[in-house]
Amino acid sequence: MVRVLDAVLDLLVPPRCAGCGGRGALVCPRCAVELSAPPRRHAPEAPPEGLPECWAAAGYDGVARRVLIAYKERGRTALGTALGSCLAGAMAHLEADGPLVLVPVPSTRRSRRAKGHDPVRRIAEVAARRLRAGGAQVTVAPVLRPARKVADQSGLTSAQRAVNLAGAFTSKAVPRGRVVLVDDVVTTGATLAEAARALRAAGAETAYAVTVAATRKRVPVMRHARRSQNR
Repeated sequence: MVRVLDAVLDLLVPPRCAGCGGRGALVCPRCAVELSAPPRRHAPEAPPEGLPECWAAAGYDGVARRVLIAYKERGRTALGTALGSCLAGAMAHLEADGPLVLVPVPSTRRSRRAKGHDPVRRIAEVAARRLRAGGAQVTVAPVLRPARKVADQSGLTSAQRAVNLAGAFTSKAVPRGRVVLVDDVVTTGATLAEAARALRAAGAETAYAVTVAATRKRVPVMRHARRSQNR
């Protein structure tokens, strides 16, 4: 139903680019270039124990941030195609011999009911289709499940997020292949570390974690000021 409504709206209303606001496309060619840059490895300042090697297609600012917010918070679900393609491009740069198993980090039941779909699972499925079209062996395995309710992560420190998410996921058995965790944004890595823990408990090791975006590391104000003075 969600996809049918998307198609109807696209026919009735001329689309605006979610990245820059220009008319004519959901994501214009210029913004699409920013979403298709080579991935960068993301290492949080205080990585939680068990965090797999993590890669992100973009920083969580500019075009990537605007497109993700439009997709997840403003009902523009058709943007899942562009975001899934972004993930596929990031994965294509990584070494991966043999079949890949993409495991999306699940949304809460409340979030799925509110949005009418699972945003991360949707972009993982798009990424899998793109990679299969290029000859890769890829499946999507939505084996992770929320095990309990967690508090809102906004404003929590890295340590607080780790405590908040401890035991938050459980996992079914995972198909054979190199497991790649998929999420939309990585901040401290606490969510991905907890997801990887649940997969290990089910007998699977995570080769990589890949996200659309990663938050930038903060630069201390005093250090930035000193650099400005030295120029």
